[in-house]
Amino acid sequence: MRVPVTTYRLQVTAGFDLDAAAGVLDYLGDLGADWLYLSPLLKAEDGSGHGYDVVDHSLVDPARGGAAALARLAAAGAAAGHGILVDIVPNHMGVHTPALNAWWWDLLQHGQASRYAEAFDVDWSFGAGRIRLPVLGDDQEVSRLEVVDGELRYYDHRFPLAPGTADDGADAATVHERQHYELVDWRRADAELNYRRFFGVNSLAGIRVEVPWVFAESHAEILRWLRDGLVHGLRVDHPDGLADPGGYLDLLAAATDGAYVLVEKILEGREQLPTSWPTAGTTGYDALADFDRVLVDPAGQAPLDALESRLQQDAGRPDLSWTELVYQRKRAIADGILRSEVLRLARLLPAETGTEDAIAELLAWFPVYRSYLPAGAADLWTAARLAGVHRPGLAPLIDRLLPLLADPAHPAAVRFQQTSGMVMAKGVEDTAYYRYSRLTSLNEVGADPGEFAVDPAEFHARQQARQAAFPTSMTTLSTHDTKRGEDVRARISVLAEIPDEWEATLAELLSSAPLGDAPFENLLWQAIVGAWPSSTDRLAAYALKAAREAGTSTAWTEPNAEFEAALAALVTASVDDPAVADVVGAFARRVRQAGWSNSLSAKLLQLTAPGVPDVYQGSELWETSLVDPDNRRPVDYAARRELLARIDGGWLPPIDESGAAKLLVTSRALRLRRDRAEHFVRYAPIEALGAAADHVVAFDRGGAITVATRLPLGLAASGGWRDTAIVLAGRPVVDVLTGERFDGGLLHVADLLGRYPVALLVPADEVAAPARTRRH
Repeated sequence: MRVPVTTYRLQVTAGFDLDAAAGVLDYLGDLGADWLYLSPLLKAEDGSGHGYDVVDHSLVDPARGGAAALARLAAAGAAAGHGILVDIVPNHMGVHTPALNAWWWDLLQHGQASRYAEAFDVDWSFGAGRIRLPVLGDDQEVSRLEVVDGELRYYDHRFPLAPGTADDGADAATVHERQHYELVDWRRADAELNYRRFFGVNSLAGIRVEVPWVFAESHAEILRWLRDGLVHGLRVDHPDGLADPGGYLDLLAAATDGAYVLVEKILEGREQLPTSWPTAGTTGYDALADFDRVLVDPAGQAPLDALESRLQQDAGRPDLSWTELVYQRKRAIADGILRSEVLRLARLLPAETGTEDAIAELLAWFPVYRSYLPAGAADLWTAARLAGVHRPGLAPLIDRLLPLLADPAHPAAVRFQQTSGMVMAKGVEDTAYYRYSRLTSLNEVGADPGEFAVDPAEFHARQQARQAAFPTSMTTLSTHDTKRGEDVRARISVLAEIPDEWEATLAELLSSAPLGDAPFENLLWQAIVGAWPSSTDRLAAYALKAAREAGTSTAWTEPNAEFEAALAALVTASVDDPAVADVVGAFARRVRQAGWSNSLSAKLLQLTAPGVPDVYQGSELWETSLVDPDNRRPVDYAARRELLARIDGGWLPPIDESGAAKLLVTSRALRLRRDRAEHFVRYAPIEALGAAADHVVAFDRGGAITVATRLPLGLAASGGWRDTAIVLAGRPVVDVLTGERFDGGLLHVADLLGRYPVALLVPADEVAAPARTRRH
């Protein structure tokens, strides 16, 4: 199995296609990246910017360059020594435009007689044997249907006709009644759909990849890429949606001769990836949480908790703990947007009064994304215990359901496992994250906002565990799914060092541009400060999405026009109104340098810690994106090339708005991992000594030594590094970031980190020309 040393993620789109990717290979090589990591490449819905809505498994998307462009990229990559990792989507297909998806079109045309009836996950027992499609403005809109050119039309929507159903010249409404599908009010999707979706997205229909021919046909092109050497590894999107993730990965391993495979798996708390899975590990959300939290000041928790409590009370809402909020929002999702899944589960169980309620309660208390029965059955017992405490009246019914839900062979158990992850994702990532404003750098995909900070000792323990268990798992700081870019989070984390100052600043902002939803305003102002300076358009798009996801003052399904107008005015004021912009700007300046220190520390920790580090496109400079689609914006590679050339010419950039200092850290760390892999074979914590020892995170990877700063404002307030030191072997070392040489032995951190808040040390005899020598 070929394994990457590092990866660089590229979002391949119509605007940045496979040939464009080939055009930056030289830059990525100069940067030090080993493999390219590409977003989905199969034919997707027209105009798709992400590629997860695949409509044809047999084609490399022509809009992204097509098969010929993939071959050109692969050849150029091979010539430059790069491997290629590609994101694949086994769980669902795009069905927004039926005519583009031959499988879905055939299903709609022929219903249960279609060959593809087995491919899609449809409950034919519900809905009178017709697939419910939630596309109408309301059910009366059936009167708007037309039969045109042998198709059923609803405005721009096109649907096939079953053979013989329009031959008698019947009106469109009558023809519609004869079809294998039923067009219904889009509002009925939450409770009345009979096909499995990706989470709550009606236009993404789940497929049954566990069926052998479905696996074979949906993976034939992907396997060709591997067989022909075009691609060397795969990243599996959302395996938790599958009926049997472990079985799927076994099939994939057999079909690929054990190629390098990662899974987009979110682990809750200290949950471990199933060791039975033939996979190198996850896509790194678990690691991201560790890198963030070791840079958060634990002393900030109590005052920020108190602020959050007051804001909730001021808004007239109950002061919920994170655990209580998660339960509440998951239960709301189970009763709301995903009720159709709960009802489908209930239809698989003995008919009893309250079954739907019991299922929803179990889903709401389920502690992880899903179990993999028989493994993980303990999580089901945990959910049952918590549900019984919360709803004692349901306990007897839950006890009767448990044997069925714990039986791996029972269809309800399979369905429950597929559903629990949907409820977790929608209830937590897409709702609770937007309602919990304590310290929003912690509200990140795969992380637990209830965990405020970790100290260096715990951080080291987690890295040692990763080195021992999954040394080739991916690590990351930013992805196409992160709610805030890594450097936005790094700046927001500074608030934990100065919570009183943040509370005073927030009070000014709440009074100058009030919305009447103080907890949400806290979340929004943190995002604005974290991304400052930014454009009104970017901030407005984020604010609207965040507000609708939170659902406290407006919502996707019921927009509050008055609130949204006030929200737009707030964003405009944050940029254009001096009375507001000056407050934001002053606080942003207060935390800017500390935020940059956190950014450089997080980057070096991630790039040198155990695992395969990924650099998300463009994040070698400051990554101040907010939630998608903002984080999928085009990247200016020309500017990056120019800065890298200056750095390679000997320039040691200042830590400033350009982000060039981050490019220095990124390139030197990537190159060292690529060129001196023997220096990254273990993980040993390095103890810091002296007055500011708590502000150091340092470790030895087997030759490469990382030293990073944490809590920079507290460090400055306490008098700086003073006598703080680390002890290394008594041989000279060189910092590959600055070229400075040190004699080894007892090293004062003030000397090591005199220019940058981070250092990356290697044996001096490996560096030809050190810039200058420090002796002690």
